[in-house]
Amino acid sequence: MKHKTYFSEYMNGWLYGEDGYYKQFKAIGKSGDFYTAVSTSSFFGASIANHFYELLKSKVSVRDGWLIEIGAHQGYLLCDMIQWLYTCDPTLVKSLKFGIVERQADVQKAQLDYIKQRFGDDIHITHFNDISDVKAEYAFVVANEIFDAFSCELIKDEKIALVENHNIVWEDASLEILDWAKKHHLNKGEIAVGYEEFALHMARGIRHCDFVTFDYGEKYVRNDFSIRIYRSHETFPLFDKDLMLSKSYKKDDITYDVNFAHVSEAFLKAGFKEVAYETQARALIRFGIIDILEQFSKQTTQARYASEADKIKTLISPTIMGDRFKLIHFRK
Repeated sequence: MKHKTYFSEYMNGWLYGEDGYYKQFKAIGKSGDFYTAVSTSSFFGASIANHFYELLKSKVSVRDGWLIEIGAHQGYLLCDMIQWLYTCDPTLVKSLKFGIVERQADVQKAQLDYIKQRFGDDIHITHFNDISDVKAEYAFVVANEIFDAFSCELIKDEKIALVENHNIVWEDASLEILDWAKKHHLNKGEIAVGYEEFALHMARGIRHCDFVTFDYGEKYVRNDFSIRIYRSHETFPLFDKDLMLSKSYKKDDITYDVNFAHVSEAFLKAGFKEVAYETQARALIRFGIIDILEQFSKQTTQARYASEADKIKTLISPTIMGDRFKLIHFRK
């Protein structure tokens, strides 16, 4: 890298550029760089599907609409949802249409292979390269940890971060950036890039939509940097004096806490209304995860029940994932 670039451009290349971190299929879980709720327990997807099923029963959603996942990794979440919907009503897997938003060809192939392994030829998946490609009368759209993977700018004391030869340098921020920061009372931290465009594309392509997503963050500005690097389940602050960006570039994951106030602002501006914002623990319990576990206990061994109960504790425990992760639900 021979010239200065804004940090957002650098981060975008890191994650999605040629040979970028997400350019090819990445392992999640014990063998990867991090865990997610999806990799922790299949009951995460089952509980979201249970909530979707309740919306179907109350006619908020429709039986011939779309169920779409964005950023589906291998397809575990979508498959777990389909499996639970089949348990609730086997006819739903025939009336619903299923889609995944994923632009990487290698990841698409891994998803199709896994879905075939789970369901054979009974489930057909439509791939969309971008949310702007989705055209639907109704869609229930679900995502897990996508907003933390949008590129961002870094701001500190009215200066913005640029990168030169993998080193961060600071220059005076533009009036546009300073106005945004002032409006949101931000003096130091990350400003996500692309939330507004993403929300608009979803609104334009889907006439009626429920969008449910989980991520880590808060609905307020921390006024500090949360941006960090994940490598084999270890975390390294971006500004760690011993960390060399050149060695982590495209090889490790890079992420930051989501400002849910910014997410909400983008979706409200695009014509959505905010239905719910709460901790992952409250959302999953409201969606029926405890009831699903109890149903499971009646048809399995005590050992398997105890194993799944431990996984669910990870999802809803305040000291692990329960409070750190949030759900936000928008409807149009």
